Amino acid sequence: MTPGVRPEGLWAALRPSRRAETFTAWALVLPALIGFLLFHAWPTWRAVQISLTDWNLLSEPRFVGLDNYVRLLRDEGFWQGMKLSGLYVLLNIPLQIAFGLFLAVAMDRLSRSLFVKSVVLLPYLLSNVLVAMVWLWMLDPLLGWVNEVLTQLDIERQPFFGGVDQALLTVAAVNIWRHMGLVALLFLAGLQNIPRSLYEAAALEGASEWQMFRRISLPLLRPVMVFVLVTSVTGSFQIFDTIVVTTNGGPLDSTRVIVHYIVQNAFSYYRMGYASAMSMVLCLVMLAYTVLQMRILRASENDLA
Repeated sequence: MTPGVRPEGLWAALRPSRRAETFTAWALVLPALIGFLLFHAWPTWRAVQISLTDWNLLSEPRFVGLDNYVRLLRDEGFWQGMKLSGLYVLLNIPLQIAFGLFLAVAMDRLSRSLFVKSVVLLPYLLSNVLVAMVWLWMLDPLLGWVNEVLTQLDIERQPFFGGVDQALLTVAAVNIWRHMGLVALLFLAGLQNIPRSLYEAAALEGASEWQMFRRISLPLLRPVMVFVLVTSVTGSFQIFDTIVVTTNGGPLDSTRVIVHYIVQNAFSYYRMGYASAMSMVLCLVMLAYTVLQMRILRASENDLA
């Protein structure tokens, strides 16, 4: 402390600057806070209210308490939608992370060109609807060029989106292709934050590339892995637009995932209360998964520290 300056005087001198910093902080946070309240918090609260009613959009909502939640426990369509969403996650996430991590390591070791990064990220920058329409055309059983190539190779034409056993797998493959570039850049950012000295020390000790990846890269990528897993799984459970464009829940409901079933109940059957109840259950499932995932992978800890 400066000699002769009382603590009260020092605090008074700092107060204007603190006020300016507080005002600046609020000015920066306020737009995001307003957006969160308007587009997330308020709609969520309204969905909770609507989930306790019987409402068809045409008449006044009728309060029914927890009847909608009791009903969905016996609804085979709801559980089938959850099952298909879980299966889609199992088809989508492991390969998406594996391919993304492979691309990240390849770019980190071989090329850090901005052009390469742009090409890798390009599929993610395209809209889901556009990507789905392009792949729907390319995989068409009669006119798609993919089946033309298979025919030239003496392989039978495949239904892809039109096959009960292939539709969900095809949707997963399309979304893996679209999202693995973003996953790769996230992992690349994590790799570039790892000190090079760790790899140099490991190389001097005679460690192979695989040993350095398994003992250094993977453990230190844990915070990025947590973020990728949480956001990817949450996004995969919300898959909707790709399915609407390509299969619309078919064939034979083989791709009617939970969000498609919720939207169908809300805007085709006009069961807004019931659809809101299913949305709340899905939200709780995602919240529980996020908390569990962050605890298991120790998201609050930093290995580099």
